[in-house]
Amino acid sequence: MSTSSTLPASSDAPHTAHPNQFALLGQRRFAPFFWTQFLGAANDNLFKFAFTVLVTYQLQVSWLPASLAGLVIGAVFILPFLLFSATSGQLADKYDKALLTRMVKWLEIVIMLIAVFGLFTSNVAAMLGCIFLLGLHSTLFGPVKYAYLPQHLNERELTGGNGMIEMGTFVAILLGDVAGGLLIAIPGIGSHIVGIGCLGLALLGRVTAQWVPVSPATDAQLKINWNPFTETWRNLQLARHNIVVFRSLLGISWMWFFGAVFLSQFPSFAKEVLHGDEQVASLLLVVFSVGIGIGSLLCEVLSKRHVEIGLVPLGAIGMSVFAIDLYFSSRGLPPAATMTVGEFVGRGAHWHVMADLFLLSMSAGIYSVPMYALIQLRAQPSHRARIIAANNILNALFMIASAVLAGALLAAGFTVPQVFLFTGIANAIVAGYIFLLVPEYLLRFIAFIATRTIYRFKVLGDEHIPTEGAALLVCNHVSFVDAVLLMAASPRPIRFVMDHRIFKIPVLGTLFKLAKCIPIAPQKEDPAAYAAAFDAADQVLAEGDLLCIFPEGGITRDGEVAEFKGGMMKILERRPVPVVPLALQNLWGSFFSRVEQGRAMVRPFRRGLFSPVGLVAGAPVAPQQVSPAAMRERVKQLLATP
Repeated sequence: MSTSSTLPASSDAPHTAHPNQFALLGQRRFAPFFWTQFLGAANDNLFKFAFTVLVTYQLQVSWLPASLAGLVIGAVFILPFLLFSATSGQLADKYDKALLTRMVKWLEIVIMLIAVFGLFTSNVAAMLGCIFLLGLHSTLFGPVKYAYLPQHLNERELTGGNGMIEMGTFVAILLGDVAGGLLIAIPGIGSHIVGIGCLGLALLGRVTAQWVPVSPATDAQLKINWNPFTETWRNLQLARHNIVVFRSLLGISWMWFFGAVFLSQFPSFAKEVLHGDEQVASLLLVVFSVGIGIGSLLCEVLSKRHVEIGLVPLGAIGMSVFAIDLYFSSRGLPPAATMTVGEFVGRGAHWHVMADLFLLSMSAGIYSVPMYALIQLRAQPSHRARIIAANNILNALFMIASAVLAGALLAAGFTVPQVFLFTGIANAIVAGYIFLLVPEYLLRFIAFIATRTIYRFKVLGDEHIPTEGAALLVCNHVSFVDAVLLMAASPRPIRFVMDHRIFKIPVLGTLFKLAKCIPIAPQKEDPAAYAAAFDAADQVLAEGDLLCIFPEGGITRDGEVAEFKGGMMKILERRPVPVVPLALQNLWGSFFSRVEQGRAMVRPFRRGLFSPVGLVAGAPVAPQQVSPAAMRERVKQLLATP
């Protein structure tokens, strides 16, 4: 029996309750690691941006023209991701991540000592070498960063933890860029201050790393393959074993493609389209970074502290809508003399541009955080860091591709707003394709919308829905959307056994087919379909997944819980697994229930929008203690829960 595709990455994480994601900053399992990665990201960008400004405006080097400095520095920084990501992923799986974090911080101190030499002596070659080494530093730390979290955070904390890390990373990048630009511009001593500041941040990062708790190796017997090409291919093949994980990797890489197009065009956009000076370009970067950070933090609130991949389509929609609107808001701006930040924000039309930029970046944050959490949750723990390393390689390749495509479009005569329009339309096409390939995203999005617009959905006892291993869920059957509500409540996909006739209902039938629901017909009516349904149900449990049945055999016509039939016993005879009782509350009388003289979907919004409904999950019951009558009584007890 294989359960690798469903084992949660957080199975060994403590279940310490906290009110929200910010409370993690007061806990040792998260805070030292957060500040270590924050300081590292800030240091990378402090030095990188200061060096870029230095060779662009202050130092004249024949072999590094100012016009190419930004491009060369960016390429040198990305190169280690392509060369060493595969190796770094293996190291993060083989060794304790706390130990690796401290070793990486020692490396950062050495790099910054070289940087101090380069900055004090104006040695451009030494500083460019530091850029490569900082890329190596980030390459080594990347798999550690994302593989560390699921070892210390449980499923309910994983989205919030990832949101904090993403927010912290972008804030650190922003602060590093701003500090680098300001400090290097100080006449006479700017480069010295930058060098001392970088070394100080590296030393401080090593101090915080000392408090990172032990994070045991997930595959201590792993033999390192030093060939980056064969190892990268092997890691991608590992990821492909779980199609949701693999396509999530591609989805994240696409987000980096999307973001890189905008980030790379900010200087040109500010100068040629918005008629602003360099500080206006910096303002765009601030708006973009703040948007990413707020979107990342919103994920925990929107997901109700679960890994909610229904947020991904919501983020993708926002990315396209506001990227396209950015084209319309910026294309008609009148010519003007170069404006300062004060003059720029004094014009109302520019607030529309900044709002679009903020909302598309916020949408990107909402899009990316659940994907990262899903990969951590679903990836096989022993290979988690290697899969994340493969993602880093894909991210680098997609960013390079974005630069090539943006350059080609501009060379073909596209304006910068037209490049943004093209990117927004392309995002809609790519996202739609991904959601068709992995319908789980689309299904969770529908469930997400339904439980926040049509209904006000409250879940009690959701900790009883297992985050790993096989289980049989049994629930009362009140409406045609019971399965949709259960999808929204579960941290994992659920396979449903459902009456074959429901698949003939327009829209709902298509939805349930996408969800890979298992059709069942009465044995007397279709013996083959009846037997096939139990075979398929057994296969679901054999693979370690969740299976749900509605043991009443049909939707209630009077709001009462009917007698439970014996199908659950037939399933448990073949595959004894824990049984989790569920009770849907207050759905009777809704549009999708059979309240209209046995008919459903007769009077739209008969209870209005945001109708309160609930789900109560009970403690799992051992298969030996299960009987239809006992489970019916347990469900009825849960229904009475206030």
